Amino acid sequence: MKPARVLAALLLLAACADAPSPEGTFGPNPHLPPPAGGGLPTVNPATAVGWPDGAAPIAPEGFTVTRYAEGLAHPRWIYVLPNGDVLAAESATRPQAGGGLMGWIRNSVQRRAGAFHDSADRITLLRDSDRDGDVDEQHVFAENLNQPFGMALVGGYFYVGNTDAVVRFPYAEGATRLEGAGETVLRLPYREGDNGHWTRNLLAAPDGSKIYVAVGSATNIADHGMEIEQGRAAIWEMNPDGSDARVFASGLRNPVGMDWAPGANALWTVVNERDMLGDNLVPDYMTSVQDGAFYGWPYYYFGEHRDERVEIPANVRLQAPLAPDYALGAHTASLGLMFYRGEALPERYRGGAFIGQHGSWNRSVRVGYKVVFVPFADGRPSGDAQDFLTGFLNARGEAQGRPVGVAMDRTGALLVADDVGNIVWRVAPNAP
Repeated sequence: MKPARVLAALLLLAACADAPSPEGTFGPNPHLPPPAGGGLPTVNPATAVGWPDGAAPIAPEGFTVTRYAEGLAHPRWIYVLPNGDVLAAESATRPQAGGGLMGWIRNSVQRRAGAFHDSADRITLLRDSDRDGDVDEQHVFAENLNQPFGMALVGGYFYVGNTDAVVRFPYAEGATRLEGAGETVLRLPYREGDNGHWTRNLLAAPDGSKIYVAVGSATNIADHGMEIEQGRAAIWEMNPDGSDARVFASGLRNPVGMDWAPGANALWTVVNERDMLGDNLVPDYMTSVQDGAFYGWPYYYFGEHRDERVEIPANVRLQAPLAPDYALGAHTASLGLMFYRGEALPERYRGGAFIGQHGSWNRSVRVGYKVVFVPFADGRPSGDAQDFLTGFLNARGEAQGRPVGVAMDRTGALLVADDVGNIVWRVAPNAP
């Protein structure tokens, strides 16, 4: 059968499927269903169409949503400098080479979902000098990068997580542009033309002594063997000069967002889990990350649930897999993570986690495509995930936008990178 007919058949099956309820695949103790599905994923991406003039996502009553910046080129991640300047990393997924039918399906899905662009490979600086919620200046902060994503300012250097390396540039407060090619401080696992989960997020320790680097797996479940997965599906720790680099935690299929839980001094991450086990497996999750811990991928999921598709080699002794802290629903593509440290939002949001869910492409009923909020108390989740920013899917099920990174501007408002709408949204409480 021709690939186009295969995809059409998969889409028809997805449209006609009676999806099981996602109930039970959320929270600290999810009830996981038995594995389902066959050798091919459900293919059901939302076609990317962009936002009509004047349209915007929907926030809870009492908030106003505005276009902080638009006309960007696939903004994926946001970083706010100490002086209030907002940086947007503009980068895009590249078509994968090879992979046979599955590779063709992945590329087709990504194209329909609006993921493929000529990657701008730059970082744009947005400045709101009078703090009125409107950007006064826009500058190209850094360019000629390689799928930049994570950003961090540590000790007079600005660090960028390219897909193949962590690089740094000298930085002076107020600068609107970084000069030069940057210094490579750490090479990262990389496959030219087929780099799988390519985003490389960065998080500095609160005292600046360490930098943490999120590196996703190359494949779904080590489909081409573990050799190409060496150093991947992990969070790395390094000194700011790149020395003493080591795997801090492993078995994390695709960790992306990272932040420090307020008052707990604990690193948290959100992780995209594996595919082709059914509509409700495996839940993406949010978890605290323990030094030296193993979180199961590819042999186990959500604790000691065994993935029988992956053989454990006889010569491999695995440490016991650690169960994640909080399930976020299967196939939600949870990417952004930010603990709210401001005071502008109502009290109920303070100290809790905002999570950008990019949205499913492989579930018969679409999920995600929103920003959710999880309340925290004493450094732990303390309630159900709540919808905070919705409306990214229109009435026809098309993607007007897809949220990724979340951040807080210096007024305490929430910023959300939308890589389909090419917009950074600002969500602020209504004026008294």
